[in-house]
Amino acid sequence: MAQILNPMNLGESDNIPGNSYAYCIDLTKPWFMRKGAMIAYYGQMSFKALTHGLEGHLMNMVARRFSAPLFTGDYVVAEGHGKLVIGDRGYDINSYDLDDGNLTIRAANLLAFEPELSLKQSIVPGFLTLIGTGKFLASSNGPVIFAEPPLRVDPESLVGWADCPSPSHHYDENWINGFLAAGAAAFGVNSGEERQFDFTGAGTVLIQSSEKVMSDSMLVRTIEGQLQSGITVPGLQRLQATITSQLAQQQGY
Repeated sequence: MAQILNPMNLGESDNIPGNSYAYCIDLTKPWFMRKGAMIAYYGQMSFKALTHGLEGHLMNMVARRFSAPLFTGDYVVAEGHGKLVIGDRGYDINSYDLDDGNLTIRAANLLAFEPELSLKQSIVPGFLTLIGTGKFLASSNGPVIFAEPPLRVDPESLVGWADCPSPSHHYDENWINGFLAAGAAAFGVNSGEERQFDFTGAGTVLIQSSEKVMSDSMLVRTIEGQLQSGITVPGLQRLQATITSQLAQQQGY
């Protein structure tokens, strides 16, 4: 019979015993948490949106630590005392510790982080950067692999990278010009064999053991934010044509 949970056997912050898909935060201070991640909690807690209703120390904390305006609506501040259980649609959840570090992570994978860390938008669309010393929680489609550069990574397998330069794009000309790639492209299928992220220098690269991206909503929001910064009518028309073509391929028209 499965163990029945209670505040006494949850312990300090860690994965639920025997369950890699849920994590318990021993909440004694505010945490930034992605909306929808809370599964259950013991104790007294409140969850406040970053976009309104913040006062005093919470407002100052957000102003100092959260510098990702496109993602403000995706996070809340969890405050109070107790055991906070979070999850992410059945994906694996792991905790990571940064020690005066700099880590860039796919926005869809970041679940929560301590307020000692600062969050900024990355120059790479769909990614966020954590800076400082503290703990953060991230989900992944399968266990996470840690690797050292130089290496090339399937973009859909990439979770993030720490203390190394942002990657550049690498395109495999032989694959792109090949018969198989041409057939896949006709059905709107992209592959890591065609395009990769190229990492060089020192640092660590985090890779999930699956080629399936968990969500593209964060990337869509990044694109929407870039459109708002100013684009010409011909540019919008070109984007519209590209989107129409991609939709037709995806839907098999």
